[in-house]
Amino acid sequence: QVRLFERGGGLAQGGSSLTLSCEMSSAFPANTYAVGWFRQAPGKEREFVAAISWSGTETYFADSFEGRFSISRDNGEATVWLKMDSLKPEDSAIYYCAASSQYFGGDPRAFGAWGQGTQVTVSS
Repeated sequence: QVRLFERGGGLAQGGSSLTLSCEMSSAFPANTYAVGWFRQAPGKEREFVAAISWSGTETYFADSFEGRFSISRDNGEATVWLKMDSLKPEDSAIYYCAASSQYFGGDPRAFGAWGQGTQVTVSS
C-alpha cells in the first residue's frame, strides 16, 4: 500500500516552466513502485502524460509531451518529479500521480494507487 501526495501546482504563465512532485509514503521502499503522471482537464477524460520505472532507468511519454516534459525520481527521497517546460494554456488540468508495483506504462487502469491531484492553470 502506498499513499501519494502531489505538490507544485499553481498558476503559471504560458511559455514558463513548472515542476510537480509526487511524494510516496509506504512501508515498502520507493523502488517497489513504478509511477505515472496523468492529467484531467474539465470535461475531458484522464490523459496519460509520463511514467518512470521502478529504478528510474526507463521513462515513457505520451507523444504529445515528449521533449517538452521530463520525469525523474529519487528513491532515497521517495519522490517523483514531472518538469513541464514551455507551458501552454491547454496544459491546464488537474495532474495526478499514480503508482503500481507491477506495471510500468500508460494505462491508468493498471495503477492501483492515486494521489488527490494538483491543479495547474496556465495563462496565455
